Amino acid sequence: MIVRISIPRQELALLDDAGGPLGRWSVSTAANGPGETFGSLCTPRGRHVVRAKIGGDQPVNAVFVRRRPTGEIYCPELGAAHPGRDWILTRILWLSGCEPGFNRLGAVDTMRRYIYIHGSPESAAMGAPGSHGCIRMRNADILELFVRVPVGTPVLIDADD
Repeated sequence: MIVRISIPRQELALLDDAGGPLGRWSVSTAANGPGETFGSLCTPRGRHVVRAKIGGDQPVNAVFVRRRPTGEIYCPELGAAHPGRDWILTRILWLSGCEPGFNRLGAVDTMRRYIYIHGSPESAAMGAPGSHGCIRMRNADILELFVRVPVGTPVLIDADD
């Protein structure tokens, strides 16, 4: 099984070992486009792995800060009260790069950049770049993906199609 994220198509595909589709979802990658450098707010490219799964015991719309649930449950009123907040909701798949010098170690380390696949408010646009580097999904979609992929699942983030 592999997760393939297409930046140009703003799509995440779950594929079986033969490359056949098991599921496809619309996502939102970085508003700043692809890139690997720390502080760039870009989505890193290349080969990654799901390093950790976080939030399996949390309710839908649980709010996370630094990978920890805050106890808040996202609602439009909470969103309006904190308009500049980068909402990480429901579940987190924390990614780690597999290519030293490109997306692993030093100033390009995906895991140390805290790049996740995570849930988002229902008002967040999918199918268009808009994140701060992570891969945003609808909450229902991240719930489905979360139960289907184990830690260690390969993730390919591709900027070419």
